[in-house]
Formats: sequence, C-alpha cells, structure tokens
Amino acid sequence: MRPIRRSEHETRVEMMPLIDVVFLLLTFFIYAMVLMVRVEVLPVPLESYISGAPAEVRPSISVTIAVDGNIYVNKTVVSLQDVAITVSDRLEKTPDAAIYLVIEDGDSIIDRGPLLTGTWDRLRQQGLEIFLVGAPKNKEDG
Repeated sequence: MRPIRRSEHETRVEMMPLIDVVFLLLTFFIYAMVLMVRVEVLPVPLESYISGAPAEVRPSISVTIAVDGNIYVNKTVVSLQDVAITVSDRLEKTPDAAIYLVIEDGDSIIDRGPLLTGTWDRLRQQGLEIFLVGAPKNKEDG
C-alpha cells in the first residue's frame, strides 16, 4: 500500500483579522463614551429621601450646597446673592434644563439650613422649578 503524501504547511497566525476586531471594539467604545450624557455635578455623598423618583434624562443645572458652606452652580462657586442670576444666565443658554438642588451629605461646622432656605427662596422668586436630589432610602430604614 502506498503512503499518502501530504504537503507540510507552516502554521501561520493571521494578524489582520485580530487588528480589525481590536479597531472595531475601540471605535465602539469611543462612540459609546461620546454619546453618554454627562451632568456637571460635584461628586458628593447624597442624603436619602423617601419621596424620591428617578430623574428624567435632560440637560441640567446643578446647585450644590457643600459641607464647607460654599454654593456651586455646576462647578462654579457663587455667593448666595448671585445664585439666581447665575442660574438664570445658564437657563438662557439651555432653556429646557432642569435645576437640581443638591445638599452634600456629611457633618458641617457651618449651619447650612439658612443657605438651603435662602437658595431655595431666591430660585423660587425667579419662578424656577427646582428638583431636590438625594439617594433612594432603604425600605428597612423607614
């Protein structure tokens, strides 16, 4: 019986399909990052509220009362007297933006109660709708 001859081929690893897949994944993740909605909110721990509801996805303006007593509109420090003017200026640029009032959770040396009520009063005086931001409260906490 005659042996079957097979030609010996060198094993090759093709790099072009691998490079194509890597660039496809890279393109996907770049577009995913570009299309993500970003909100300019300071990274603060949030208070918990029972009456909370998820926020709608839309442009936003955040007013943050920090532990140190500073008031931020997005990431800009403003005084209590200038909060309403600054927010109104930002609303002229994006009229459909929601206004979120954020109180940073934590112990503070400064009494932030007057800052909260003063900020709320100045914004409501301008006729603006304000949403209070917090973390969802656990059902066990009551």
